[in-house]
Amino acid sequence: MPLLRLDKIIASTGRWSRKEAHILIRAGRVAVDGATARTADQKADPEAQEITVGGEPLFYRACTWILMNKPAGLLSATEDARQKTVLDLLPPDYQKQGLFPVGRLDKDTVGLLLLTNEGSLAHDLLSPRHHVEKEYFVRVSGQLTEAHIRQFASGLRIGPEGSELCQPAGLVIMSTGETSEARVVLREGKFHQIKRMFAVCGCSVTFLERVRMGPIPLDPALARGEWRLLTPDEVGKLRSAAKA
Repeated sequence: MPLLRLDKIIASTGRWSRKEAHILIRAGRVAVDGATARTADQKADPEAQEITVGGEPLFYRACTWILMNKPAGLLSATEDARQKTVLDLLPPDYQKQGLFPVGRLDKDTVGLLLLTNEGSLAHDLLSPRHHVEKEYFVRVSGQLTEAHIRQFASGLRIGPEGSELCQPAGLVIMSTGETSEARVVLREGKFHQIKRMFAVCGCSVTFLERVRMGPIPLDPALARGEWRLLTPDEVGKLRSAAKA
């Protein structure tokens, strides 16, 4: 990879600001391959060289990708003056890395949420032209029928007077009755889309959980509110999905 400034490498971890990185370097606490660094603009390859701060190895990650099992009650946003956001579930080191949600889940919607600071890949994953699937488990009040499956597959119109046309979506009915359960697969992400689609069908959504985004399923080992880093293999799968 290209050589980067030491202060930028140190600050990218989220543990220190660029100003704090300068102080650490001036204090002689930063070393590259065992040699004490002298200036903040010294260049290094964080993937090929060993960089230490205070004798401890610095773990550099060019971009961070997090898989979270979002609980209800939190906003899918980076900050809000009045309400807690999903970033409040992360430790301070990660909160300072410029992470943001890849797409949004409503405040009362739970399940898989990706967070990253890699804008280009996030944009590609959300772009309708890449057709990256998003799968949801949904519980509704109302009876679902084969007619609803056909409506979803043909592309529902939502919004005032049907002003918004949805792309064809998959609907798999799991159970039906006064309360029905189903799986929904979308390739786009309009505002409150699933709730509005079912409203057109005469049903009201009572529970909504995202269970998959592209090739990444919700990790069953994560309880609500828990998170983990994506593995390099999982990030690679996302890159492949965005190019398809």
